[in-house]
Amino acid sequence: MTIQLTQKERMLLEDQKSHEEICIQKYNNYANQTKDPELKQMFNNFAQQEQQHLDTINQLLAGQVPDMSQQQNQQQDQQQAQNFNQAGMQNVGANSQEDASLCNDMLMTEKYVSNTYDTAIFECMDSNIRQALNHIQKEEQQHGEGIFNYMNSKGMYNPQ
Repeated sequence: MTIQLTQKERMLLEDQKSHEEICIQKYNNYANQTKDPELKQMFNNFAQQEQQHLDTINQLLAGQVPDMSQQQNQQQDQQQAQNFNQAGMQNVGANSQEDASLCNDMLMTEKYVSNTYDTAIFECMDSNIRQALNHIQKEEQQHGEGIFNYMNSKGMYNPQ
């Protein structure tokens, strides 16, 4: 099924494309900078998911409706792996300031990107586009949750 994008939808999707490209770049760069293997793995996993988001946005920009059922199965597998990793996290005590800084930046980035999806979702006429963007936004929020949980478990973030 092909979709016709309005000028506004195309503009919003181009913005989201740019955001996803930045997220991929940051997660890959930060995975290479961190000393903590858990954080490296989480950042690498999130970079892969961001690439899937970018692929979805590119499909939409090409007028194609992405197959969300395949992506949802991949999301469930990745979420289960993430839950397993979070269960194994321990407070190490000697936290790396650099890692805390990387996490803070990515948490702020995820908050911003998730928020921009709100506008894009509400401005799209086609329910297939809204559904795809909603799926991506949910994963962006899960990334934020993963970073928050990591930071909290390492004493880098105190929500009180």
